[in-house]
Parts: sequence; C-alpha cells; structure tokens
Amino acid sequence: MKQSRMSFWDIWNMSFGFLGIQFGFALQNANASRILQTFGADVEHLSWFWIAAPLTGMIVQPIIGHYSDKTWTKLGRRKPYFLFGAILTAIALIFMPNSALLASLLPPMLVGAGMLMIMDASINVAMEPFRALVADLLPSDQRTLGFSIQTFLIGIGAVIGSWLPFVLAEWFGFGKSSINGSIPSNVTSSFYIGAAVLIGSILWTVFKTSEYPPEKSEKTNEIKKVRGLVQILRDFAAMPKTMKQLGVVQFFSWLALFSMWVFTTPAIAVHIYGAEISDTSSDLYQDAGNWVGVIFGVYNGVAAIYALVLPAIAMKIGRRLTHSFSLIMGGISLISIFFIQDPKMLIIPMFGIGMAWGSILAMPYAILAGSIPPMKMGIYMGIFNFFITIPQILNGIIGGPIVKRLYDSQAIYAIVFAGICLIIAAITVVFVDDKDDKIQLKFFNAKN
Repeated sequence: MKQSRMSFWDIWNMSFGFLGIQFGFALQNANASRILQTFGADVEHLSWFWIAAPLTGMIVQPIIGHYSDKTWTKLGRRKPYFLFGAILTAIALIFMPNSALLASLLPPMLVGAGMLMIMDASINVAMEPFRALVADLLPSDQRTLGFSIQTFLIGIGAVIGSWLPFVLAEWFGFGKSSINGSIPSNVTSSFYIGAAVLIGSILWTVFKTSEYPPEKSEKTNEIKKVRGLVQILRDFAAMPKTMKQLGVVQFFSWLALFSMWVFTTPAIAVHIYGAEISDTSSDLYQDAGNWVGVIFGVYNGVAAIYALVLPAIAMKIGRRLTHSFSLIMGGISLISIFFIQDPKMLIIPMFGIGMAWGSILAMPYAILAGSIPPMKMGIYMGIFNFFITIPQILNGIIGGPIVKRLYDSQAIYAIVFAGICLIIAAITVVFVDDKDDKIQLKFFNAKN
C-alpha cells in the first residue's frame, strides 16, 4: 500500500471519529463505577465488573485486526469495522443507565454489567481499526503527528464527555440526585448525547477519508497465508523486538490507568469529601462523582493540548525520553492526590496526569508502527492490545480485594499505587529499541 504525505486536515478528518469514541469512553470511565454502585455493587467488586473492558479487548482487537488486514469492500478496509462498532456502542450507551427498566428480568446490577461488557466490546471493534488506519495511510515521518492529532481529538471528546453530567446539572438544571435507586437524569441524558456524538463523528471520518485497495503483491501474499486463529498465533510468536519491549512499558502504564479509572470516585468521595463508602446514593457521594467527571475532563483537556506539542518535543529529545518524562509527571501527580484536602486543588495533579495520558495515547503507537510490516499493521495493532488488557485483567481480579482487605476499603491507596506504576513504566521505556527515533534525531541534529 503506497503511503504519501497527507495534509493536516486530511489527517484531522481521518482521526475525527476518535472524538466520538472517546466521548463515549469518557462517559463510561467517569460514571460506570457510580452507576454500578447505585445498583448495589460493593467497592470490593467494582474492579471485577471493569474486567469486561480489557477481557473483551483482548479477544476482539486481534480478531478485528486480523480480518481488517484481509478486508476490502466498497466502503474500504478499516471503515466497515469502526462504523459497525460505533453503532453497537451507541446502543449500549442508551441502555446502560436504563438498566433498572429491565429489573423484571434480571437484577439491574447484572444488566448494567452486561451493558458495560457490550459497550467495551463495541468500543474495541471501533477503536482498533482507527490505530491501523493511521499507520496504513501515513509515512513514518508523519506518524507521530498522526497519532498526536488523534490524541488531541481523543482529549477533546473526553473533556466534553467527562464534563457533560456536571454541566447538565449545574448549568441546565438536570437532576443530579439518585431517587429510589435510579440513575440521576443528568447522567442518563449525557449517555444519550454521547450516543449521538459517537455516530456523527464516525460518519464524518467514513465520508471524509479515502482508503486505498491493497497492492496486488499484498493480495497474493494473503492467499498463501494460513487463515484465522493459527495465523494470529503465528504472528504473536513472531512479534518484533520493539513490540516486546514496549509491552513492559504498557503493562505498568495500564496497570496504573485501570486503578485510576476504577477507584478515583470512591477514593475522592471518602478521602477528600468525607462521604461514607456504604452510602453511595448520598448527595455528597454524587457531588464527588460529578467533580471526578470535571477533573477527568481537565486531564483529558491537558492531554489534547499536550498532544499538539509532543511531535516537537520528540523531535528534540526523542520519542523514548519524551514518553518517559510524561509518565514521570503522571506518576508524581497521582501520588500527590493523597496529600490534597480541598477538592478544587485536585485540578493541579490533573495537569501531570494529562501529560502522561496524552503520551500514552500517542508515543507507544508511533514507536511501534515503524517496527511492523505494513501488511500486518492491523493484526499487530490488535496483538499489541494484549499488553494493555492483561494488566487490566490482573488488576481487575486482585485490585478490589486488595482495596477491601489490605487498604481497609480506602481506595486512595490504589491511586498511590497507580502513581508508582507510572514511574516504573517511565524507567522501562528508556530501554526500548526505536530505530525510527534514532534516524529522526540524527536528521534533526544534522539540520540544526
């Protein structure tokens, strides 16, 4: 597949669908825990419900990557997959806060957990082809820019998605209290809006971006290859060295992120707001949940802005050191939450967390793309997701019991642990082999 340089706006249009995907993902991240707690989930069990996300990702993404590598339709190669995934995600967004309506069939908590799993699977179907699309269409010297623009749009979508429940409640008067165990109307309405934004942004990319059919040699090679699971396993065994090294970095990064997403709301509600962990329907606990949405929006906004300067930083000091610095800032910021007493001060550590999040969404993929054979871009982007999902599954299994028993239900210690994991990830990334990075630095130094 021939890769030619693209204009800024072509890259923007190609990545625009990620705004909607992250809009829905942000609504889930900021609100899923309190929705499940409203339906009766204990803090010990929260991480178990969240296993749905990495588990479905680990199964779905390599399969979608493998078959999207081999697909060619009138709509394109990757576009059919993320369009179908977006439709399923939108349906799950509509049904999840309304799980209580199906209480006559199953307990609302089980329905909510089921919707969470469907949403996660659908987001993964939509997300994986987008990573491959950037690598498909951009030459090596534009990939850092491509993934940075993608990260910027992810940040914008996440800011809006994270802030929306707070905005609807405080600015437009939507109800924010849980009445008789129901989900507040500001949260429910936010999920409806998220479904509409998701479909609209995906359609924008579908109609504004052209994919190119694979070359004849690539088609011929595909015919000779073993199909299905056997080929996926063979590709896994033959993964590039750079990918294995990045796997260690991703393991600690996503171990941290999972803890942050699952336990931030109970950590802040109890440690800073002084709410009772057993009274998740109280106005105090709901206020904490709304504020978590706001501060999550802050870190996503910082990530969006930081993504725009990442290519310039990486050009001067290299991708590895750029990523290492960003992760260190995130780790220190997470640990600092333990020492904060005023909820408004939580905005400060969100700047460091935003830097880490922006880099996590861009740098590993920019480093990885240069080490992958072009005709294997989809499958290896999917397999790379193993290093994201496995630490989340591990944390999901043991994280809740650790918080319950080792931390005495004080979720704030899970946030401190997340900060330590990011610092470990920052150390390991320095040892990753990035040949494109070395060439890029050599060119930059020669030019200056």
